[in-house]
Amino acid sequence: MIPRWSTAVLDTDLAGGWAVARSPEGFLFDDNGPLFPREWLKRQDLSVLAEHGIGHLDGEPVYLLELHSPLDIPGCNWKGLRAFMLEDDHTLYKVLGYAAQIGTWAREHRFCGSCGKRMVQIPLERAMYCDVCDLRHYPRLSPSMIVLITRGDEVLLARSPRFVTGIYSTLAGFAEPGESAEDCLIREVREEVSIEVKNIQYVGSQCWPFPHSMMLGFHAEYAGGEIVCQEEEIEDARWFSIHDLPPLPASRSIARYLIDLYVAWRLGHAEPVLPG
Repeated sequence: MIPRWSTAVLDTDLAGGWAVARSPEGFLFDDNGPLFPREWLKRQDLSVLAEHGIGHLDGEPVYLLELHSPLDIPGCNWKGLRAFMLEDDHTLYKVLGYAAQIGTWAREHRFCGSCGKRMVQIPLERAMYCDVCDLRHYPRLSPSMIVLITRGDEVLLARSPRFVTGIYSTLAGFAEPGESAEDCLIREVREEVSIEVKNIQYVGSQCWPFPHSMMLGFHAEYAGGEIVCQEEEIEDARWFSIHDLPPLPASRSIARYLIDLYVAWRLGHAEPVLPG
């Protein structure tokens, strides 16, 4: 089956296709959504920082217009990426998630970090280049470990002060240089809730475009210790029965998938599918 959405480096000198516009306030959208005829969008008085060809949706080329600032266009508004995550069209969210990552990367690499000279985008390659230093910068991913800790019919869930009120989720944290995924997981669990884990099992991964995380998902069993929450990072953490769970993260997140998968295993239900 040909996927509806596939990434690609497209030639911005070619005409036609669809485009999305992104500013510091989010993506431009109207009653039909965030995709606009590219030539129409480029005729608007937009403060374009850069244009990027990002892929194909249903066989049609899609481009990103990364803007310096938002602009009022009649019939249009601006919406943050997280809002699109909760809507029905997951493929469209993937398009916008990729666009957001490419736009952030290009915005943050306009100048060489070594000499300060303006960098240029290499044609037909996803890279920014400094000819003085002969240095290329490619879009980066920051690996993060996310883990559901289990104890029989109980799971350990926690709240960050940054979460939506009432929501509990799995533990997560970014890998440090030189760490393996397992080392990162063990360290983060110790730091955040002061317990030990064993039998670490990799489950799956999900890109998380806020702005450029690669979430590596695991299950791990409780091995000992009492919960002590890390100040400023963890507001509350506790064991919950799989029969009496609190409000959980959005269904399309890998955090929710880790929880739903374990519950399905324990109760003999059909396994959920991790959104791509």
